[in-house]
This record gives sequence, C-alpha cells and structure tokens, in this order.
Amino acid sequence: MMIETLVLSVTMAVAAGLVGCFAVMRRMALAADALSHVALPGIGVALALHIHPIFGAVAMLFFGALIVWAVDGKARVGTEALIGVLFSAALAVGSMMTSGQDLVDALFGGAGILTWPEIMFGIVAATLVVAFVVTQRNSLVVMLVSPDVARTAGINVRRLNLFYLLTFALTIALGLRYLGVLLMGALIIIPAATAKRLAKNLTGMLLIAVVVAVAATVAGTWLASWLHRETGPLIVTVAACIFSLSFLQR
Repeated sequence: MMIETLVLSVTMAVAAGLVGCFAVMRRMALAADALSHVALPGIGVALALHIHPIFGAVAMLFFGALIVWAVDGKARVGTEALIGVLFSAALAVGSMMTSGQDLVDALFGGAGILTWPEIMFGIVAATLVVAFVVTQRNSLVVMLVSPDVARTAGINVRRLNLFYLLTFALTIALGLRYLGVLLMGALIIIPAATAKRLAKNLTGMLLIAVVVAVAATVAGTWLASWLHRETGPLIVTVAACIFSLSFLQR
C-alpha cells in the first residue's frame, strides 16, 4: 500500500494547493483551520456507530459549509468570523465524543494501512476538487474582483460560492487521514501564502502552490518514515520552512 499512500497524499496536496490560493485571495486564511474543526464531531459519531470515520467527517464538513453559505450575507460579520464563531465550539464537542488514540488520530492524523473506502474516496474527491478549480477559476476570479460584475457576466454568484465552500470542505476531508483536524488547514494555507509571495500572476500562483504542497507532503512523509515520527506535523513543518525561505526573494 506504500504506492497508494504516496499517490493519495500527492493528490491531496494538489487539491490543497489549488483551493488554498482562492482561500488566501478571499481572506479565508483562518477559515481553513476553523472549518476543519467541525469534522471532529462527525468522526466521533461515526466511531460510535461503527462506520468509517471519513464518512462522518465528510457529512459534518458539508453540513458546516451549508450553514456558512446559508447564513453568509445575512449576519453582520464576515465569512471568516462566522466560521470561527460557529465552528470553534465543534472542537470542544468533538473532543467530548472521542477519546484516547482515536482522538489523537483525529486531531493530528495517523499512520496505518489505507482501506479501500479511503482509497476510492481520495481518488474521487481529489478529481472533483481539481476539476472544479480548473474549470471555474475564471469565474472565481471575477467573483473575487466584483460580485456585481460577476452577476452582470451571467455568473450565479451564490451558487458558485456554495460550490466553492463544498469544495473547500471536501479538500479538508481529503487531508484528515494524513494531517488530522488541527493541521489540515495549514497545508491549505501555507503553500498558497508562499505562492502569493513568489508568483506574478494567477497561473503562477496556482502552480507554485501545488509544487510547494506536493514537495512538503513528499518530504514530510519521507522524514516521518526516517525519523519514526508522525507524518502530519513534519509535513506542516516542511511547508513552514519553505514559506520562511520565500522571504529571501524580494
């Protein structure tokens, strides 16, 4: 299963790099971390019902994204603040529903042999995320510049925002196996932040973010195997080191 693990971790990194670019441009840097917390209660429910944790995590993440989409614009706070207010409590609730090694794995990710449901979910989810960003990137950019211009151009802004939030949630679910609830947000944001410093245009930003995310994932996985440590913290550490090196570029 080593090949399957490497392939799925790389596809997860590609998805995280692409989605992270638009999260940074939308000023949702902290939202990735906050939204990932809502997966923890879903994992707890799945474990209690003796079903695969990934299905509980996906269900709760989608539910959280739908709440943000439904309330966004109606509350007098921004999307990032709304996510933080609504879902920070999910970490506490999820912690009460899980315990022991299950809680540690949910928070930081865990090593182990991949199951076929995880493999199939990873392939399908990564394909959907990459396809959405590639096909809708122009519409996403127009929506970022001006929602009014986007509506004039015939873009359904509210529907596109819903699809982006669902894609965002799906990307978080992709990385829970490797980085857990607490660290997945970092892999979405750090490569995108690095790319924003180095890139001169959107295409360059997307490419650099993907390269940084993949490099951090591969290097972190190799270091974890060599040092006999958990994979998630090392992946994030490598990504943070790459971000620090980007300051050498003026």
